[in-house]
Amino acid sequence: MKIASIKAFPISQVVRTDMAIVSAAGSHPQSNYVVVEVKSEDGIAGYGEATVVAPWSGETQDGAIHMIRNYLSPLLVGENALHLTALVDKMDRYLIGNPFTKCAVEMALIDLVGKALNIPAYTLLGGPRRDPKIRLRFSIGAFLPEKVSKIAERAIQLGLKSCKVKVGFDVQADIERVAAVRDVVGKNFRVGVDANGGWLENDAIRALPYLEKLEVNVLEQPLPRGDFRGCARIRQRTHIPLMLDESVFTCQQALEAVRQDAADIISIYPGKNGGMLRSMEIAQMLSTAGLRCTIGSNLEMDLGSAAMLHVAIAAPALDTTVDHDIIGPIYYDSKFTDQPIQYEEGYAVVPQGVGLGTNFKEPVQ
Repeated sequence: MKIASIKAFPISQVVRTDMAIVSAAGSHPQSNYVVVEVKSEDGIAGYGEATVVAPWSGETQDGAIHMIRNYLSPLLVGENALHLTALVDKMDRYLIGNPFTKCAVEMALIDLVGKALNIPAYTLLGGPRRDPKIRLRFSIGAFLPEKVSKIAERAIQLGLKSCKVKVGFDVQADIERVAAVRDVVGKNFRVGVDANGGWLENDAIRALPYLEKLEVNVLEQPLPRGDFRGCARIRQRTHIPLMLDESVFTCQQALEAVRQDAADIISIYPGKNGGMLRSMEIAQMLSTAGLRCTIGSNLEMDLGSAAMLHVAIAAPALDTTVDHDIIGPIYYDSKFTDQPIQYEEGYAVVPQGVGLGTNFKEPVQ
């Protein structure tokens, strides 16, 4: 089944102002992303989504489109779409970095192959390991206590039972923000914190006793990217599980986190890891090492979120004590797929059907 064409085009959407994210990594008021269509010679089309954000991965909408049109499309057109792992390896050898861009192409290939074989994408990942409903957590930005209290109330209204609060600024203000959320949600609600690499090691250590008193269930990326030794030292000072996100894009970085005893949990997701298959490789490594994984987010729309759900249902070592960030579609008013992601009582439901289980609404011109 040869690849006939690969097309990429921009898609943008404003994030709902009442739910916009502000963190130590910056703000995210609008998503300027890319949709990819891969079509086979017999006319089957698969779709993928590149959730590119420059401060996160160094990728941009224009850059992703340029790379796909001028580098990845010439590289892959004419190849056999069924040879998924070989095509992913080929992209990695040819183009350094650009994980979200390469992920969008791989996502579309997996969608295409699933449709051609009449099977869901998770079957191509080894099949389901769990029920097709993944428990979620809401993300609360670094706002004043009054505003985060209102956002926490919104999370409860959505049926969620878990959230993470953005920290990584002034420690006292960070703790006040977390305390405000805890006051609203009560004791039976899972509350984590995410510093997005904004703290220094002394900041994180100073915050630990307060976070423990507030019964925080996970401390995510407390230190800047790549500071595995510092995170290992923090782990020795607290019973709160430590999660790495920005520090782990690749399998090699995940291996270094294991070697350094730098984390209890690693946040994985297709865009950051360069594709669904790479996310599965990292999850398998973590399972072998006795660590766990959660599904992170870059405010994906429905195509990207569908890919995340297929990984979540198939991945080993998926954490059950810390919930998952497959919440991007909640942040947008418009939908660009024929089957938007469904949310039920704090869970996201894996789309039913072949491939990703959802299609871009209009054909690519």
